Amino acid sequence: MSTFFVKKEDLKDKKWHVVDARGQVVGRLAARISRILMGKNKTDYTPHVEGGDGVIVVNAKDVVVTGTKRQTKIYKSYSGYPSGQTERTFERVMKEDPTYVLKHAVKGMLPKSRLGKSMITRLLVYAGSDHPHEAQKPQIHKIKD
Repeated sequence: MSTFFVKKEDLKDKKWHVVDARGQVVGRLAARISRILMGKNKTDYTPHVEGGDGVIVVNAKDVVVTGTKRQTKIYKSYSGYPSGQTERTFERVMKEDPTYVLKHAVKGMLPKSRLGKSMITRLLVYAGSDHPHEAQKPQIHKIKD
């Protein structure tokens, strides 16, 4: 018996899930979101086909981290110029752009390929509790603690 691989033509319409990030730990939430984006929560998962669903995250400003990461975790970026490296702490990033933390964590858990780049486009993160995507008829997705 041969192994079944789903083809792009066999995929059904992608669904959208709404995830509430209030009180969730960043890394654990990001791991669950990345599984939905990759399609690993479905029975017909195929690694080389983009079969995952879209995810809308609300209340991103209310995520938490464990331990002393709030003061010690550092996000580094490099502009490409000499002495162009900048470092920001978790607290500073949350003040400037609370959606960045979750996007950055999920992106690091996706494949580093063209497929991963197209998967991250189906992640929509909002700092507040409302989103403008009612037309996609998203389903509320409960994240188990």
